[in-house]
Parts: sequence; structure tokens; C-alpha cells
Amino acid sequence: MAEIIQKDGTWTFDGDALRLTPGRDKNVSLLRRTLGELTVPLGALAGISFEQGKKSGRLRLRLRDGADPLLQATGGRLAEPNDPYQLTVESDRYGVAEYVVDEVRDALLLDQVPADPVDGYLLPGPSVPLSVSAGDGTASFDGERVRLEWNWKTEDSKSAAGARSLALTDLTTVEWHPAVGLENGYLRFTVRGAETKAPPKYDPNSVELWGFKKDPLMALVAAAVQARLPHPTASPEAAQATEQPTAIAPEDDHDALLRRLRELGDLHKSGVLTDEEFALAKQAVLKRM
Repeated sequence: MAEIIQKDGTWTFDGDALRLTPGRDKNVSLLRRTLGELTVPLGALAGISFEQGKKSGRLRLRLRDGADPLLQATGGRLAEPNDPYQLTVESDRYGVAEYVVDEVRDALLLDQVPADPVDGYLLPGPSVPLSVSAGDGTASFDGERVRLEWNWKTEDSKSAAGARSLALTDLTTVEWHPAVGLENGYLRFTVRGAETKAPPKYDPNSVELWGFKKDPLMALVAAAVQARLPHPTASPEAAQATEQPTAIAPEDDHDALLRRLRELGDLHKSGVLTDEEFALAKQAVLKRM
């Protein structure tokens, strides 16, 4: 087993998968702390690299295209501090980082893992339910429906119709774009038969983002939805089958929901979730129970 422990996080490789655990340091991003631990199967990897610097270095994972719903939904637009597939390495641990790289590369060669795109997600995406408030609204997702609620900063023409409830089976795409410079970002859901090119400020199926601290958390909502939409490479027949209502997955059993409640409580205590966000997410979990 190869393991590297840093303030930024801990990466552990057991030969079959890499376990990425975010650190508790105050400089670790809100998105990575909220996303929590990730398990990346060896088959999802296209490569690994280590870049040395004068004061610190950086481990980087490269995933196969289409393997991760988070990368699919964000289109590679996650800023470096929010990227869960990077780890800052202190200079006195360069040797350990190089050892981890060698171990992963050897495993990729031995297992003859190809670097080409995959036709199905190999990572599950963020846990649900999720609820995030940022920009001009709150986006919540319980695994079956997206709910959009507006705040006092929402454009009147957009908020006039009230909160939106979008069934997963009615969605065709989801996109997350960060705010860049003077250009606002957005979380946009495309509803089948109601496609629009309206700016996010006026689109009732979009949350407009202004570049504040919680904006990246909207990427987690996008990823959770993306994980449950047909894979981009899926055939029309497979996509149609995916659009049909499905039974609750085994992971949504009582014990899993109890674990999710504990996770939400920890996030609330640490200040990651506001009282409002915690209440919404907790209510969604209790409904499933």
C-alpha cells in the first residue's frame, strides 16, 4: 500500500483504487470538504503525475473522459483549489509522492488499463440529498427532483412564477459555469421541450452565480444530477430507458440514510452548511426514511 499524508489531504493506494481524503487544514476548499472522501477505481485513471516546486509540489490525477460525473458536469472548469484530483505536497515529502506515482503507474501497466474514454460513469457522484444557496437562489436535489427557490436578489420576471420543481426524468442536461472576471456564472438545467437561450438572470431553470464563496458548491448539485442522467455516450435507446422512473437504489436504505444525517450534522456543526441548508437537506433525508 502507498500512502501520502499532507495538510491538504491524504491519498492512499491499495492496488485497486485510490482513496482521496481532504485535509482539515483551513486552506482546504469548501467544495473539497463538502464532497468528502473519494474512492477512484484504478480503471477510472488515465494517468498520474507529480510536479516539483521550490516550496511545494503537486500530485495530479488524470481521469479517463466520461468516468466522473463531477468533471463531466463542470467541463474542466473547476479552479485548482477546488479540484479534488490534485494534492499539494510539502518539499520534505517529494520522495513519498514519487513513490505513490510509481506504484499507481505500475498498477496501470500491469492491469493494462486503457486511457481512452469510457461509456459509463465509474464514480458515483456526490451523495444526495444536497441543498446549496448561492447567487440568486437555492438548488436542492433529492435524487429524483431538483427544486429551485429564489431569494430577494432574483430578477422579478424570473421569481414571479415562484419556486421550480423539476423531475429528473424531464431533464436532458445540466451545466455549471463559474463566474469569470465581470462575467457571472450559472447552474443551468435544460428541460426537455423547454430549451432556451435566455441569460441565466432571466432563465427560470438557472441559478445565476456572482463569484462568491459558495458558488463552487453548485457544481456538486450539477454532478449529483449528471450522475443520474444518461451517460453522454449512451445510445438513444439506453437514454430512453434511463429516463423511466427507477426503484430506490439499495444504497438508499435506512443505514445509509442515517449515515447521511450524521454527515449533514457534521457539516452543519463545522459551518459548511447554514441553518437553512441543513434544514432543507435534513428534511429530504427524513422523507426518504
